[in-house]
Amino acid sequence: MDTSSHSKSTQKTGNNSGSDDWRTPALLLMLMAAAMQLAFASWNSLMNNFAVNVLSFTGKEIGIQQSIREIPGFLSFAAVFLLFAMREQTLAMISLLLLAAGVAATGYFPTAMGFYITTFIGSVGFHYYETMHQSLTLQWLPKKTAPITMGKILKVAAFAQLMAYGMVYFTSKYLQLSFTSVFMLCGAATAVIVLAMWILFPVYPEKVVQHKKLVFRKRYWLYYALTFMSGARRQIFIVFASFMMVQRFGYAVHEIASLFIINGLISMWIAPKIGEMIAKIGERKTLTIEYTGLIIVFSAYAIVQDPWIAAALYVVDHGFFAMAIAQKTYFQKIADPADIAPTTGVAFTINHIAAVIIPITFGLLWLVNPSAVFFAGAGMAAISLVLSRLIPRNPAPSVENIWAEQRIS
Repeated sequence: MDTSSHSKSTQKTGNNSGSDDWRTPALLLMLMAAAMQLAFASWNSLMNNFAVNVLSFTGKEIGIQQSIREIPGFLSFAAVFLLFAMREQTLAMISLLLLAAGVAATGYFPTAMGFYITTFIGSVGFHYYETMHQSLTLQWLPKKTAPITMGKILKVAAFAQLMAYGMVYFTSKYLQLSFTSVFMLCGAATAVIVLAMWILFPVYPEKVVQHKKLVFRKRYWLYYALTFMSGARRQIFIVFASFMMVQRFGYAVHEIASLFIINGLISMWIAPKIGEMIAKIGERKTLTIEYTGLIIVFSAYAIVQDPWIAAALYVVDHGFFAMAIAQKTYFQKIADPADIAPTTGVAFTINHIAAVIIPITFGLLWLVNPSAVFFAGAGMAAISLVLSRLIPRNPAPSVENIWAEQRIS
């Protein structure tokens, strides 16, 4: 898969000289994040309206569709076996192309089964890309500056989200393009960017050779637990908060896109600041702030009756996502460098155990009592809060939790 021209470019970039200086790993990570968001953000902003307005989905069908979307995430551990055939960077690029194909094809199959299949295809690309991107981020970025650089990556991703949401808003409100045309346009834009990256950037060498087997270590148990709970938290926002905006409050495509634009603008401003905050106050305090805020937001979702207040909660909820950087930097600090790629795959699988189960089970609960879904989400945020308090003030290998920290002190 990796061409000789890429290998030569790698050697030149390794010397960090000449005209190749701009082609840094950090820039590549930013461009990958931007390409992913052009496809995924546009699909995400259109998905609920497409499901309700074209396919007449209820909470039951949305739950099934979202559970199908999370199956590839549950199988993310298998990505490590693909590393026998290709580098992580190459797998990330191929995965982005698969995501683009799934998004581009969505509108051409306007049936429940067609939507399930295109969702699955795009989801394979999305989750394998996310697994590789997180692994490469933790390998390529220095520990001291990783939170700040991750914040910048999120800022670029947020800008790409704005481009996607702006495209959806403009094409639906003013050009009145069909769902089919908008899905195709956004998927094609991602594919073009990926091909450009493939041509322009070298394949960077591995600093530490990664284990090409599944890695599940007892000392990472707190990271696994936090990862599991974050998968549950994400579903409340992605599936049910978004669905609530369309079904309960009747938000149209361009109105949902407007909300997403606001989210993107806030993310562009807040993500770098959160990265700096994590570097300053640490992972424990940052995650404590996140989960305390989520308990309040999820509880408010359960009782909100005003569409404007619901929109405000939705924006605040999205703002907390950037704090998930703290989970990644916590693992980076405690991990054996050779464990990063395989453990990232295992962690994505753990993350999606909840993500596969919750959409369909909570989708059925939604039919009976939508408020109960959000109160359950508040309960899960409370569990995450307790877990976050077990993170030591200064995580390191052999200092993975507060009890290990107390033994050493």
